Amino acid sequence: MKRALIMAAVEPRIGGVLALGDRGTGKSTAIRALAALLPKMPTVKACAYRCAPGAPAGLCELCGTSAAANGLSTRLEAPAVVDLPLGATEDRVVGALDLERALVGGEKRFEPGLLARAHRGFLYIDEVNLLEDHLVDVLLDVAASGENVVEREGLSVRHPARFVLVGSGNPEEGELRPQLLDRFGISVDVRTPTDLAERMEVVRRREAFEHDPASFVTKWKRADGAIRRKIQAARERLEHVVLPDPVLEKAVELCVALGADGLRGELTLMRCARAYAAYNGLDEVTLECLRTVAPSALRHRLRKDPLDETDASVRVVRTLVEVFGD
Repeated sequence: MKRALIMAAVEPRIGGVLALGDRGTGKSTAIRALAALLPKMPTVKACAYRCAPGAPAGLCELCGTSAAANGLSTRLEAPAVVDLPLGATEDRVVGALDLERALVGGEKRFEPGLLARAHRGFLYIDEVNLLEDHLVDVLLDVAASGENVVEREGLSVRHPARFVLVGSGNPEEGELRPQLLDRFGISVDVRTPTDLAERMEVVRRREAFEHDPASFVTKWKRADGAIRRKIQAARERLEHVVLPDPVLEKAVELCVALGADGLRGELTLMRCARAYAAYNGLDEVTLECLRTVAPSALRHRLRKDPLDETDASVRVVRTLVEVFGD
């Protein structure tokens, strides 16, 4: 799960992370902790949508006008990890008319919602498999277009909303709609650890944090900084990572052998492999990179076989052995 989150931080085009598994395994804790590991990014000062200065496209209307006229004031800001509660209304998610300004001053003004806050960051949904259908429809529309369009109460607002979607939940409580599942680039299965030493270490760290949170944060600050710098270096290296044809051929062969629907499997697999290579300081994607990321990139894209109850990750690993020959 940690590797999946880091890859999504390095390469947002992967499409998001889905972490399903046992209760109490730290899924929500790990996802919310991601915010402290993300490098700061340049944003337009005072912009409600945190637009990227110098972007050729994807600016909100106000920033687009200012850029054409006088330029933009900028500042460094950490990307946001925004929680989307299950009970949130559609107005809270997409934004709505600012009622206070409308009632007091008669002014029609748009109040941005959670999608605006999550722009260029992460949108986290706990218990994503229980999300109401009308909110799923909204997320699917915005994820496909990268824009949030609001037409209501005499308002017509369009603003950029590109974010990494992160979801967690317990599969025993319900399945995701196929359309939403397909939007997640990476899927991981989080199991309760069975190693005695590992479980003891988890308990020790949790106890240490509850006893003295400030000292705990200070103790791990250097390690967090090292990961942050590594993510930043990987982002800068990413566009220079070479994808050799033999590796691409194996990726396509693997997806064909697994019977993955569409071509999104190959695209996601190669983006994951490039992000993994960049994070590990490699100049080109290797077969080992492919082997490492394949289970999480493809496990949720397999067709269900009623005669084969094998875990999806096991099926991917088994096919990897057949395709790679070892």
